[in-house]
Amino acid sequence: MRRRFFRRFLPSAEKLRSTRSLRWLGPLLDRPWLWQLNRHSVAAGVGIGVFFGFLIPVLQIAGAALFALLLRANLPVAAVSTLVSNPFTYAPIFVAAYRVGSALLAEPTDEAQAAAIEASAAEADVLAQSWWERFAGFGKALMLGLATFAVIGGLAAYAATLLLWRIAVLLKMRRRRARARAAPARPPAPPPPGPPSR
Repeated sequence: MRRRFFRRFLPSAEKLRSTRSLRWLGPLLDRPWLWQLNRHSVAAGVGIGVFFGFLIPVLQIAGAALFALLLRANLPVAAVSTLVSNPFTYAPIFVAAYRVGSALLAEPTDEAQAAAIEASAAEADVLAQSWWERFAGFGKALMLGLATFAVIGGLAAYAATLLLWRIAVLLKMRRRRARARAAPARPPAPPPPGPPSR
């Protein structure tokens, strides 16, 4: 059930192998653990994907793939999990990261700076060189906030996936037991025929 559920939403091995950002890995993508769907590989894939999704706005899948290789995680799960950050979420993530980073650095939050970050993330293509120049200019607070989100988000996603997987297993076992109890009892088997009477 869980494997069928994941396969419905995950990119195929062929699609990932043909992705431009992953071609450089070449034969490394043939490692069997990159495609296994078990509790630990899926949880590690989610954690890695969320980590890179928060940490960097580009080349997320390439970074997630490299760490999936190193940590024996599921690559399709890691790739999909990087989408925690996307063009729709860049602005709120970056503004929140800037505020958290400012608090961690014990610096006052500059509302003009927060507005500039939001405007840059909302209006610009994060792949553009001009955006990267502005992104680097926002300073340590934003970088520290994104790193904090990446570490906490990755660990939380890993733990939550393990927990949800365990809950799914327990629920499946409970349903199985309930079906077994509800099944009608089989009539006792007739005794074997005795020796013929004389």
